[in-house]
Amino acid sequence: MYNPFSAFCDDFYVNMRLSTQLNLPHSRETVLHFFERVQKEYPSLSRFRKHDNGDLCIEESRESDSYRWVTLEAKRLLSGHVNPSSIEDSMKIHQLVLELAPYDLGISPVEIDHLDVLFGFDLSFRGNHDEVVAEGLMPQSPLASLLEEAGAKAVDIQPSVTVALSEDCRLQARIDVITRTNSYQVRTGDYSNDVISVYLILRRYWGDRPKEPMEKLFGEMTERAESLCSSYIVPRILRPLSSAIASRS
Repeated sequence: MYNPFSAFCDDFYVNMRLSTQLNLPHSRETVLHFFERVQKEYPSLSRFRKHDNGDLCIEESRESDSYRWVTLEAKRLLSGHVNPSSIEDSMKIHQLVLELAPYDLGISPVEIDHLDVLFGFDLSFRGNHDEVVAEGLMPQSPLASLLEEAGAKAVDIQPSVTVALSEDCRLQARIDVITRTNSYQVRTGDYSNDVISVYLILRRYWGDRPKEPMEKLFGEMTERAESLCSSYIVPRILRPLSSAIASRS
């Protein structure tokens, strides 16, 4: 299988985020054992770092176009795969981390708050990101009507929409459009070659304490997220944004 979304963005990535209500263990022995287990399956995960805030991360070299990473925060366990060859390939590291979490980190279903799968799309553009979003996604929206005012310039247009996909509202989907233009850049016209990010986040809240293993649920969530991206994100968000960017090139 191939990556079906690489043609619609500069970078595509699939992330897993497991959030807990209690602090995760950060003792030397526990942490090293966990990361060593991950590294055994992926020897190329060779860069280990501790950030100033205490977060711990192991990752592959970012000099490659495609790379993986795993991070342990105070109350979150995360993994990511940037530019995977296929969705199936990206699933492997996420499911490994979720399989190891109960045994190596002692994570119990009782303490889990929610599980996320994030599909991320980055589109490079040297210019006013918010202007592109307004043109591509909100051309007829009343929310963009202020741009009709003489001399008005877009400085913060980052739409976000969340919907429930189940009757109990425990399965939710959210679209976030993230721009990185600031007021200084708009004022001076000195723009950086940064990215507009589009996120589809599928979140499963753990209130009903599901019996299935986390890695199985994550697989089902990823399949649903891929379907939503194909049906909505690509045709209705990525393509209009790409057209708006192309019109300024």
